[in-house]
Amino acid sequence: MDRPVKMIAVVQGASSTQAQELLRTVVARWQASARIAGVIEESHGLPNRACSAGRLQSIVSGISYPIFQDLGEGSAACHLEGSGAVTASEAVRQDISAGCELVVLSKFGKLEAAGEGLSAAFGHAIESGTPVLTAVSTKFQDAWDRFAAPLYVGLPADEAALDQWWLAVRDYTAILRHGEPDGAASADRITA
Repeated sequence: MDRPVKMIAVVQGASSTQAQELLRTVVARWQASARIAGVIEESHGLPNRACSAGRLQSIVSGISYPIFQDLGEGSAACHLEGSGAVTASEAVRQDISAGCELVVLSKFGKLEAAGEGLSAAFGHAIESGTPVLTAVSTKFQDAWDRFAAPLYVGLPADEAALDQWWLAVRDYTAILRHGEPDGAASADRITA
């Protein structure tokens, strides 16, 4: 049976930097009224590096987990440090188990496509029925589809679209918890 709202949303059509900034913006706004767990990627801030990966910052604790192995200025290689992502993933799993209304995971990328990185956090959120907001590069779209289709909806990199999805998810989860209020269904739901 299809749910009237997809519980997983993917920001599409933006660079990684733009997607992370959008996630950071909506989380800052939504945190006033929702318990949000997860991680958002931050840049390493080092000049002349081929790799833009830096750190994953916990939304709950503010702790930063390094995911970038610095190969030195001018290096043409990009080397992700998977152990930092695995540690971040375990922290997110614990935050989900402690209770949250939304999980924001920076992205499904190279590590996750290989079953590493934040994969365990994605899986735990999905298994627990907790809504997930993330980003996926077109480069990893096929791996993402194998992992999460048909459970997700793709959204443009637009605050209003994310707000609409989040309001629909909150309405839907409230109905699941408390029942439909006198036949008043939300007209703004994003459907499957």
